[in-house]
Amino acid sequence: MTAPEGTSREEHEQRAEHGEHEGHGPAGRSELTERDRAVLAVERRSWPGPGAKERVIRERLGISPTRYYQLLGALIDDPLALAHDPVTVNRLRRIRDARRARR
Repeated sequence: MTAPEGTSREEHEQRAEHGEHEGHGPAGRSELTERDRAVLAVERRSWPGPGAKERVIRERLGISPTRYYQLLGALIDDPLALAHDPVTVNRLRRIRDARRARR
């Protein structure tokens, strides 16, 4: 797979995995995938302590925590995710924006 000029291969692969094309947002998708909904469901919950969330990510989603956070980062900007779970997505956007402002 060749990444378009100005886009890293990893970014291009992540966009393709979400059905996105060079800056055009979701391509032809009318709803989130089951995995996307599962990621948002995990993020919606509160967690008792370190390790519990990572364990659920591995056991229920079958992906590494690193991959989970990559997917979550893309979902935060997905209009379909916002429509599906506006409370969770807006909370995550506020957290992300606050972190960026501190840098």
